[in-house]
Amino acid sequence: MSIVLTDLTKHYGSQLVVSHVSLEIEEGELFVLLGSSGSGKSTILRLIAGLVPPDAGRIELNGIDVTELAPQQRGVGFVFQNYSVFRHMTAAQNIEFGLRIRGEPAGERHRRVEQLLELVGLVGLGDRFADQLSGGQLQRVALARALAYRPAVLLLDEPFGALDVKIRAQLRQSLKEIQDQLGVTTILVTHDQDEAFELADRIGVLEHGHLVEVAAPEALYHRPRSEYAGSFVGGGNMLVGRVEAGQIRLGSAVWPFPAGAPQHAEAAPVRVLFRPETVVLNEGPFPESRGVFVLGRGQVGSSVFAGPSQRLRLEIEGLQGVRLLAPTVPYGEDKTIIEALLPSRSPLRLAEPGQDLWVGVLEFHVLEPSGLKVLILWDPAPPGAAAVEMGTRIGLITGGGARLLAIAADAQQASSTEAQLAEWLANEQPGWPHPELRVRQSPAALAPLLEEAQAGEYDLVVVPILVTDPLAGSELAREILEVASIPVLLVKESFPRLERMLICTGAGEPGKSDVVFGGRLARHAHAQVTVLHLYPPWAESLIVERGARHLEQACASLEALGVPCETRLAAHAFPAQGILEQLVSGDHDLLVIGAPARRDLRRLSSLDLTTRIINGANRPVLVVPRTD
Repeated sequence: MSIVLTDLTKHYGSQLVVSHVSLEIEEGELFVLLGSSGSGKSTILRLIAGLVPPDAGRIELNGIDVTELAPQQRGVGFVFQNYSVFRHMTAAQNIEFGLRIRGEPAGERHRRVEQLLELVGLVGLGDRFADQLSGGQLQRVALARALAYRPAVLLLDEPFGALDVKIRAQLRQSLKEIQDQLGVTTILVTHDQDEAFELADRIGVLEHGHLVEVAAPEALYHRPRSEYAGSFVGGGNMLVGRVEAGQIRLGSAVWPFPAGAPQHAEAAPVRVLFRPETVVLNEGPFPESRGVFVLGRGQVGSSVFAGPSQRLRLEIEGLQGVRLLAPTVPYGEDKTIIEALLPSRSPLRLAEPGQDLWVGVLEFHVLEPSGLKVLILWDPAPPGAAAVEMGTRIGLITGGGARLLAIAADAQQASSTEAQLAEWLANEQPGWPHPELRVRQSPAALAPLLEEAQAGEYDLVVVPILVTDPLAGSELAREILEVASIPVLLVKESFPRLERMLICTGAGEPGKSDVVFGGRLARHAHAQVTVLHLYPPWAESLIVERGARHLEQACASLEALGVPCETRLAAHAFPAQGILEQLVSGDHDLLVIGAPARRDLRRLSSLDLTTRIINGANRPVLVVPRTD
């Protein structure tokens, strides 16, 4: 292997930017790290180059551990997005710079510069300064300079990001030819999917510092393993149906499982992915001999001409109870939208909004089963057992599984804690699937919990809180929400049911995240949901009307998930008291509330509304972070 990363980890402050990334890259491979802004892809490149030190993990280049070596000792060439070309030097002098620093003889330097100018297509331009070169030419100079001393590894940090579309296409072709000719192992970082598919031998998809999936471009596009890769890479339609009699039920449509598809239990949710170009349309029912997987009748919602293709969005009938993961539907709408991509010369190229068509699919892919992944914090006090029970149950009903985290002060305590917990799980939960057990050694309880919450790709953190000290629990929830931005479930005592949920929501954007996440949990638990919005008695009629519209949208979104829903709009002078009264009078099993925005979390006090609700609730409280 030319590049081997083992458990590579990097924090900036308390934020985990690169999370335990392990990766092997073959000699001569052109590997692309693909991800959105803030996913950690550029940080990984800088870790490999030695420009920033890792907090944990190991970096090997050509069999040598370079984790502690200085950048100039690693044999790495680096090309930045902004060129970093010396403005006072000519193109040739820029290329020669690294060779001069290394003490190469003048004749060898001149010969190498001429070779590289020819290689990158700049013959005859070596005497020009930066202000005499175009952006594409400057990037070629930067590439030639990085290749000058024959690095074993070439690192490219979004090298074409500042260039126009035509120049980018030309440089991509040039880079591929140069890389093939030299055989240098290359990692390219980009958020441009076309760039990734055109250049890569393999692609690694990053999300919030996690390496989600690695595959060849074709496999990643047609057969992704994860939901994130399936929806992020390329345009896609992703539906969640159910297994029924060994087949896939999508509303009124029934499809067979493809050969080699992952196994799913009867009645389990199943995620189906199909690309827009595999969607076929017909003005009448499809003939059975055509081999089309029929979805049903649809109506054209929009039609956009895009040169060689036509993009259609269709609203499909007959898919009640089918959850839509992609494309995204506006909040408050219960439509099932399917995207189709047709050649612009298609007979249906003149399809107009409102036109009725039959919709089918030529091929589809079934993703691996997934659910809510739950992290449970262990506490030997009585609420700890209740938290384990509820967290385990949620992991079980959603199919995501649960992990129990215990924190010990030293190695001796860690060993005894692990043994005691294993025995406790066997005795207290004999008929339950036990959560995975992890014991981390640390003198402080908070730091390892926050690191685990960020590093483990969890959907939910379950925290036990003492009835006698609820403020400590709400403060811990605040820390998790601020650092990891993961929903937190606070449990005071055992509560065996999960049949009725109360979602208390603010009108508008702040209330969407708690409705959506609460609905996701309710769907798995087959729970009835009441959505509550309180307003002050002195509120203007416009405020009350906005609350009523928000409740209508919330119910539409929940019903699109197949969740039974009712709404309640009421006036109350004291919001915390009003919420707690509704919780008790409605005999709800779980309260869902939204956390303040992340920018406001540090300013929370014991008088904060969220904290007062947590302190007064006699039911488990799920706090969902806001996305704004």
